[in-house]
Amino acid sequence: MTQRDWIEKDFYKELGVSSDASTEEIKKAYRKLARELHPDANPGDTKAEARFKTVSEAYGVLSDEGKRKEYDEARALFGSGGFRGGFPGGGAPGGGFDLNDLFARGGAGGAGGGLGDLFGGLFGGGPTRPGPTAPRSQRGADVESELTIDFGDAVRGAEVPIRLSSPGRCERCGGTGSRPGSAPRTCPTCNGVGLVSRSQGAFAFSEPCTDCRGTGRIIDDPCPECGGDGVSTRIRSLTVRVPAGVADGQKVRLKGQGEPGRGGAPAGDLYVTVHVTPHRLFGRSAKNSDDLTLTVPVTFPELASGATVTVPTLDSTVTLRIPPGTASGRTFRVRGRGVTKRNGTSGDLLVTVEVAVPQRLDGAASEALSAYAEATKDFDPRANLLGGAR
Repeated sequence: MTQRDWIEKDFYKELGVSSDASTEEIKKAYRKLARELHPDANPGDTKAEARFKTVSEAYGVLSDEGKRKEYDEARALFGSGGFRGGFPGGGAPGGGFDLNDLFARGGAGGAGGGLGDLFGGLFGGGPTRPGPTAPRSQRGADVESELTIDFGDAVRGAEVPIRLSSPGRCERCGGTGSRPGSAPRTCPTCNGVGLVSRSQGAFAFSEPCTDCRGTGRIIDDPCPECGGDGVSTRIRSLTVRVPAGVADGQKVRLKGQGEPGRGGAPAGDLYVTVHVTPHRLFGRSAKNSDDLTLTVPVTFPELASGATVTVPTLDSTVTLRIPPGTASGRTFRVRGRGVTKRNGTSGDLLVTVEVAVPQRLDGAASEALSAYAEATKDFDPRANLLGGAR
């Protein structure tokens, strides 16, 4: 993205949020628009796809704290209209002022380092001593995405394909910025350095070369897809390796799969937030996420007299022995039936037994229960309840 784009595009308007919107508000607005405009939801709709790319581009800037700060500073300086119509304050004869000249001119009245130095600092460079300097480079921004997986895949781990729209190397030109069949040439003004020296009194400064806009290259025949930037917003498919035991809301990092860097700098990373669909039977322990939880209903006789019951696991079944006199709500630990990590460690399955009370009893069951109550009338489970409350 060129420096001019940062000034002329209203990314806040694209997302429908105010300039003081919080990070969460920006993310919420993007998610809503992304769901509505995603190509999968609008097959064959070129307008929706173009809008989707624009929204993704805006989110790529506003979701990155550093980029958003630079963008806001640039808009605060030039976005108020103070430079429209020609010169600061307006009214330049003929109105033939080119915005690109701002990156080469000094400040009003010649004081200070000038606008070239200001934008050198704003976009990654800054005043330097004269002499050979490498072209400026900037690491690509990190990109965020989301995916939803079922409970079993979260426990076992899985490879999940995703499609996302994000800035990436232009496929048409291979990232060179030139139309296929042509190539950029070294800028003759800065000799490929991207910076030129300027003297001002007793001081010397380096500022971005205006002929190549600080890239060190001249593109005579720009790529029609990316406009010479070498980067375009595109839809791509990736495979996310979700580790075993991933928790709901956890982020998986894909190194180098974010926005490409400028000037040969490395690409940013892709952070995928994983959402786990709850399971009908199993859960994750709050104390140790590698342990799975399961509640098993049992009868009162099974708790009182003891029993052997079969309980499910994620992969098969196991036999659980309940000793006589077990209280409802007791938890048993089944070793090695939880989350199994790549390093060989495994969590456990925590089985909690709870007595199931019949909603209705037939005549025989009711008589038997009455006989049981009579036989155990000397047993008072609340004997110490009232005394303990005093």
